[in-house]
Amino acid sequence: MALLQIAEPGKSTVPHQHRLAAGIDLGTTNSLVATVRSGRAETLADENGEHILPSVVRYTLDGVEVGESARQAAGEDPLNTISSAKRMIGRAAAEIGSLGSEQAYDFVSGDSAVPRIRTCAGEISAIEVSAEILKVLGRRAQDTLGGELVGAVITVPAYFDDAQRQATKDAARLAGLHVYRLLNEPTAAAVAYGLDRGADGVHAIYDLGGGTFDVSILRLNKGVFEVLATGGDTALGGDDFDVRIAHWILDQAGWVGESDRSVLRQILDQARVAKEALAGSESTRVSVALPGGRQWQGELSRDQLAALLDPLIRKTITTCRRVMRDAGISVDQIEDVVMVGGSTRTLRVRELVAEFFGREPLVDIDPDRVVAIGAAIQADVLAGNKPDDEMLLLDVNPLSLGIETMGGLTEKIIPRNTTLPVARAQEFTTFKDGQTAMAIQVVQGERELVSDCRSLARFELHGIPAMVAGAARIRVTFAVDADGLLQVEAREQTTGVSAQIEVKPSYGLSDDEIAGMLQASIEHASGDVQVRRLTEARVEAQRVIEALGTALAHDAEDLLSGEEHDQVQAALQRLIEVSAQSQDANQVEAAVKQLEEDCEFYVERRMNHGIRRAMAGHRVDEFNQEGGPKAD
Repeated sequence: MALLQIAEPGKSTVPHQHRLAAGIDLGTTNSLVATVRSGRAETLADENGEHILPSVVRYTLDGVEVGESARQAAGEDPLNTISSAKRMIGRAAAEIGSLGSEQAYDFVSGDSAVPRIRTCAGEISAIEVSAEILKVLGRRAQDTLGGELVGAVITVPAYFDDAQRQATKDAARLAGLHVYRLLNEPTAAAVAYGLDRGADGVHAIYDLGGGTFDVSILRLNKGVFEVLATGGDTALGGDDFDVRIAHWILDQAGWVGESDRSVLRQILDQARVAKEALAGSESTRVSVALPGGRQWQGELSRDQLAALLDPLIRKTITTCRRVMRDAGISVDQIEDVVMVGGSTRTLRVRELVAEFFGREPLVDIDPDRVVAIGAAIQADVLAGNKPDDEMLLLDVNPLSLGIETMGGLTEKIIPRNTTLPVARAQEFTTFKDGQTAMAIQVVQGERELVSDCRSLARFELHGIPAMVAGAARIRVTFAVDADGLLQVEAREQTTGVSAQIEVKPSYGLSDDEIAGMLQASIEHASGDVQVRRLTEARVEAQRVIEALGTALAHDAEDLLSGEEHDQVQAALQRLIEVSAQSQDANQVEAAVKQLEEDCEFYVERRMNHGIRRAMAGHRVDEFNQEGGPKAD
């Protein structure tokens, strides 16, 4: 006898239907895909049983190779084999040259803001390279699970800016994937550890991958994962370790001069092998083939490796110190330190992290897999497979967002380390009489002046009713979604006219700019406050100057005698001179106040004159309490 299946209206008639979703860790060096099966999150293997996919793509005349075969061909075909694309995604060509990855590709010169690499298959961008990796991972998930994916969660470094996040989403779209959300890598690790361990409290997530570094301070409480602060460097990781070791090998071999690309890739591969070998032994033999048929052999010890890598590792510790200060957390409040990323297998990294935090870091979940596992858990929730799950992820934005106001000042609307998603609004007004349009510049950064921040986008609001300066009400709304992507809207409140923009800059902030913005905001805090105060005083002075000038041109002859007119003009000229020449905000403010006192009699006459003109032809009892004529 067939069993009757009963479902609520609008619900699935298949009572135990499981929607197929995946979590993808799109890494600089390696990538993985994971899913939840039978209530357990696990990474998925390819047909050879390999879970890790090297993030390397080789372009040939016959097609595209992705993964281990491409990585092995890098030495013999360096110009067509692209690795570490994640370090290039969302960046300008000028920025890529300063990353220090030593990957010498043949970049195409041109006007495009998106850097492109010349290969035998044509000009390729980092977005397209990333899409090829995502395609392979998506197919692996579908082949393993036996059906189409309904969606995926893709992880990104917490410190990825808006451009890098948007570029990652574009790569997923090219790969044919529906993205539920972009999830910060440290948060994904917290999901994996927090749910598995039931670990409520404050935790540090130290994520050092092949090309990026993140550290986040999170508070876990009853299923709510709240990021208190985050920081990092999107151009620091295991690739940089390999470069340091490769330079040491060349120095030891006595090599002077330029190495061709093929030799350089081979030496970088040997450097990586030596680094990984020292995770399990005190020393390792290194053997490399040099140009001219030369062969060099030597030995690299853990102590030598520590000396090479310490400057880079200590940079991450400095970032940890700053992020903890941002979070308002001391070391003794940290309950656990979670290690994420393949580069945390380097023992010296674990030693220095343990020394700083005063406790041994957690490494019981494979640091290569933990991010993908956390992403898979979140994807399973977003797919609707766990309707009773109360897990909530609260990430933060890494830098403040705001707009430019008069005088080139930055008005912060969403401060850095604000929990996402978030929407904030603020009202602004016009500066000049009769102003019918407003240009809006969206900026990112911590300084008080726009010139010290990074411009993200510009747009204009037209159709503002012509009013006196200061009468219009322009409401500017910033909305940042869970992926960290920004949308800005400006709306004039009386008419409802609006303009909006989805911020999609062509490339992102360089790491030097990010670090510099935060450092400069600390170093120049006092000076910036003084500069802002002076600028605001000058803007107010200019408003008073323009308003008084307009008034004098309109009715001075009717309301002022010749002597009074000269008196007002003299006061106005004094303010103009002080505003233009003085570097002291107090002097400018005092000059504005003095002008207001000197012209008080004129302002009073204008008000009385305006009232008499408004009442002309009306009786007093015709006016209601609100001051307007009564309706007939």
